[in-house]
Amino acid sequence: MDFKKLIASSLGIELTDQQLNQFEVYYETLVEWNKKMNLTAITEKEAVYHKHFYDSLCLIKAHTLHDQKILDVGSGAGFPSIPLKIIFPNIKITIIDALKKRITFLDTLVKKLQLNDVNLIHGRAETFDAKESFDIVTGRAVAKLNVLSELCIPFVKENGYFLAYKGSDAEEEVNQAKNAITILKGKVKKTVQFKVYNENRAIIVVQKHSKSPKKYPRQFKKIKSNPL
Repeated sequence: MDFKKLIASSLGIELTDQQLNQFEVYYETLVEWNKKMNLTAITEKEAVYHKHFYDSLCLIKAHTLHDQKILDVGSGAGFPSIPLKIIFPNIKITIIDALKKRITFLDTLVKKLQLNDVNLIHGRAETFDAKESFDIVTGRAVAKLNVLSELCIPFVKENGYFLAYKGSDAEEEVNQAKNAITILKGKVKKTVQFKVYNENRAIIVVQKHSKSPKKYPRQFKKIKSNPL
């Protein structure tokens, strides 16, 4: 596996030796912590580099990054925001996750990688007091798009973007989520398709045109049982 060559050929990014070392430290820390808590079912090195690191970085196929303020909802082991932060050190990352142990892992990881402007929050999106605050909100492997939209779009600034990572059923999920996206004052701009390990992947790009109604997001139990 030549990760550096993959990133250069597919994404047009030349990784520095420091960045390559950061990804190596990330992998080693992930595997070490995964022995004592469930962070990922994928632990084989090449698979982690492709299915987690490369997949996370493919966000730039859909949207340009520079110094935006980004919220990563339900980040788990730090995907996609930590790989993006390694490549784009000027972005400002906030990660919110409901599981305290995952936040503890991320805190250790961020310190090991010597990353600045990373804010880690133990909590749930629906009780997070930061609506209309972020240039970009993203979610990967969190929930179906109609549910994920309500957890993410309220935190996007007007004219900002919600970027959702999805698989081969992306278009079907878009159709199911059209009502939710409309209610939350978003509009689907495009769906960017790509492959990782010959698996179909997609990033759905939603732009927000005005403020979401204040009552959203609702409690997760209500979101899940009665999606918009």
